[in-house]
Amino acid sequence: MSFYVCATILTELLMVAMVLHVTTYNGFNREQKIWFLLTFISIMICAGAEFTVHCGYYNPDHSLLLTVITVFQFSLAPILAVFFSGALGLYRQAKMAIVLLPISFFVEIVCAPGGLIFFFDAEGYHRGHLFLIYELFYSVSILYLIISLFKVGRNFYHRDFITIIMIIVILAAGVVPMTFFKINITYSAIGLIASLCYIYYNDLVQQDTKDELVLQQQKVTDIQEHTISGLANLIESRDMETGEHVARTSEYVKTLAELARDDGVYEDIIDDHFIALIYTLAPLHDVGKIVVSDAILKKPGRLTAEEYEEMKQHASSGGRVVRQILSGVTDEEYIKIAADIATYHHEKWNGEGYPEGRKGEDIPLSARIMAIADVFDALISERCYKKPMPVEQAFQIIRTDAGSHFDPKLAGVFLNHKEEFV
Repeated sequence: MSFYVCATILTELLMVAMVLHVTTYNGFNREQKIWFLLTFISIMICAGAEFTVHCGYYNPDHSLLLTVITVFQFSLAPILAVFFSGALGLYRQAKMAIVLLPISFFVEIVCAPGGLIFFFDAEGYHRGHLFLIYELFYSVSILYLIISLFKVGRNFYHRDFITIIMIIVILAAGVVPMTFFKINITYSAIGLIASLCYIYYNDLVQQDTKDELVLQQQKVTDIQEHTISGLANLIESRDMETGEHVARTSEYVKTLAELARDDGVYEDIIDDHFIALIYTLAPLHDVGKIVVSDAILKKPGRLTAEEYEEMKQHASSGGRVVRQILSGVTDEEYIKIAADIATYHHEKWNGEGYPEGRKGEDIPLSARIMAIADVFDALISERCYKKPMPVEQAFQIIRTDAGSHFDPKLAGVFLNHKEEFV
């Protein structure tokens, strides 16, 4: 009896804990919470009612009260499976099956006065000669619960299927002792599987929610990348270029950043996330050229001083354009790196660049990486105003301008791995 007392107390405490968790948890909607609360509270009621009858402290004077308690328990117990199905997301099915509750109550109330299903006498509780009716309700309930579990498993593509099997095993471990040996641990088992179902269902829902968020984020990322690529190609076409410059400089930027990290250069800043961002955003480095006239962009010869000053405006305009395009579409980190690349990739390490004359590490790292990639590709590529420069000559210019135009650490990495850029 002491085991039964302990098992009942633990069951009640577990259900109280689950009720408190459901009421304070924000991961479920209102309908899900109601079904879980109905499940846990009903188990508490049934376990308490059964304990009241079978605790071993029987008084014949209380037989009427015990009869009422048992009618309530016997009516509610077969409906636990319906509450379970609702809690596991089978709302329509559960709403249809809930009609069994008044039927169960009606049968128990009709049979109680004649002691057909159960009765109390001077010695205590006894099963009636029609106890089979309750067993039939209970068997249908168990079958309904098992079918519901497999249906939920199918809805979640049979993930964590072993959990469903273990729930059925635990259920059997609670029902068999009661059925054949009259050991009352059924509600302890049901309370345990209700808690497991709660954890199981919540875990699957959270997994699906997370997967859906990842999918939506990927869609947003794809849209951003296509927008950036399309805009960059539009700018390059105005500049008598093709998308090849965008593609090449993006690869150079990515490769240089990876090599710098591998060589221990700025490894406190350069990580996978940083590399992914600058690779994605590098195509926007010349987006500010949208404000420059075609006459200057497509001029076949050298620019005049006035024309060059107008061309330089594309740097400061680039950051502004980026913020106008991306503001409200993505996060601030994304916007900042895009704006830094567009604004500062013409700054020089010695402070003689434009648009702000920034110097040294005051120039954002993303822009310093972009500067090397952009200049190198410009040197070795044919433009409307020049022929392509031999690769070795371009490397020599990078070497000569390290510490004046370019970040000397990044230039060193670039030159130490020339084969990666040829």
